[in-house]
Amino acid sequence: MTDSAWPIDERPRERLLAHGPESLSDAELLAIFLRTGTTGMPVMVLSRFLLQEFSGLRGLLTASRRQFCGVKGLGTAKYAQVQAAMEMARRVMDEPLRQGDPLRSPEDTRRFLTSRLGTYPHEVFAGLFLDNRHRVIQYRELFRGTIDGAAVYPREVVRQALEDNAAAVIFAHNHPSGVAEPSQADISLTKRLKDALGLVDIRVLDHMVIGHGEVISLAERGLM
Repeated sequence: MTDSAWPIDERPRERLLAHGPESLSDAELLAIFLRTGTTGMPVMVLSRFLLQEFSGLRGLLTASRRQFCGVKGLGTAKYAQVQAAMEMARRVMDEPLRQGDPLRSPEDTRRFLTSRLGTYPHEVFAGLFLDNRHRVIQYRELFRGTIDGAAVYPREVVRQALEDNAAAVIFAHNHPSGVAEPSQADISLTKRLKDALGLVDIRVLDHMVIGHGEVISLAERGLM
């Protein structure tokens, strides 16, 4: 059955316009994004196949170019579409934390850090460097590692904080496994960084661990 032959209340685009995007399934949203299927595979069938192939939307949207383009029916044009959509979403999430803006709320900070770190397949350790009024100076991804962890060197962190003339910093790193629960190593690292930066009068306000759909604050847990 072609897309145009479906009952109108089952067509994803019409359903979105009638009931809003939140009423659509992942497959229906993806079908609107893809627009067309392939030979012998209508767009809804292709959408369901891709979600199964990549274990859901997250896996599809964060797939490497090689993985994405290796699937029949996909190619560099659709990969470029996905990357552009992801970057637009990141920029929308970034707006509350533009350079020079003060931190408005912990939730803005969580959203920003999730948009930056939440899709990496490997571990990344980052810092949000702030002035003495908690205005954003710079967001920096400081260290990258394997899925098992990233080596973080306090001396390099202190050097970067001094170079940015920061008065405070919020650290964050992702857990590619998706489980945001901080490890003992995360807690020990935070203490080392806090002690090292304290020697040059730079405060560590928090260390956030980013999982899939969850962010845990060490400060809120009383682990700082």
